[in-house]
Amino acid sequence: MDAKTEIRDFITSRRAKITPEEVGLSSYGARRVPGLRREEVATLAGVSVDYYNRMERGNLAGVSEEILEAVAGALRLDEAERAHLFNLARASRDQVTDKRRRPARRTVRPSIEWMINALNGAAAFVVNSRQDILAVNHLGREFYAPMFTSRAPANVARFTYLDPRAKEFFADWGRTAKECVAALRAQVGRDPFDRDLSELVGELSLYSDEFAALWATHNVRLHREAEKRFNHPLVGELTLRYERLAVTADPGVEIFTYVAEPGSRSEEGFNFLASYAGGESDLPSRIPSKSDT
Repeated sequence: MDAKTEIRDFITSRRAKITPEEVGLSSYGARRVPGLRREEVATLAGVSVDYYNRMERGNLAGVSEEILEAVAGALRLDEAERAHLFNLARASRDQVTDKRRRPARRTVRPSIEWMINALNGAAAFVVNSRQDILAVNHLGREFYAPMFTSRAPANVARFTYLDPRAKEFFADWGRTAKECVAALRAQVGRDPFDRDLSELVGELSLYSDEFAALWATHNVRLHREAEKRFNHPLVGELTLRYERLAVTADPGVEIFTYVAEPGSRSEEGFNFLASYAGGESDLPSRIPSKSDT
């Protein structure tokens, strides 16, 4: 993956989603390809056609924020898509200056482990930008049991697409699958030079046609909190609230938590899992990394 290819494919995919009528333009006759033409986007953004063509070919290194905003408006980008465009522009500048981001973290600080282990009644995970699980509390391990009993390293995307149990575990697997791809696509925008991320995307594309098809859409989205349903192999159906919290001191590291509504049947199920997990206090909370082996 490289920044120019990501820019080209992302902008082209957004342009293809907009009809002339949606932006107040007249359309005459059939179009060979769906969506707006390049010259129409250029007009809407207030830039020359040549300048816009250079942008769509992947050259955003010298583009000002004002022009990026204008193009984002012309393409009707939402908040997540706009952030993705700006991340791609930043990556393009980094590529020109040969600047690289630090590799995604593979370990967590002890204080983060202490914090998630102190969360009672919540399944908590520490995840890096590639969706590797770096640490988990005891309830989290019992809740996500199918992923942690897999032979593959614990990774949310790998479990979602390559483990057949995932389609049973996630009550709405289609939604989860889309969110998973969108999160990885957004991370590629932030750091298209991450070799391990490229290898993960390549692995998922090779072994999952569903992943490959969704990856080709170039969709991104913000995903902070939501209600999700699961079919747990031990306690059955669970409806949980999901929260995603960034660890500001460790860029790219986030804490995922799942909690049940007080008094609900899901809380009963979670309480049972918590008591079950309580008898497994010898289980490590930190997931071994490559550097540990």
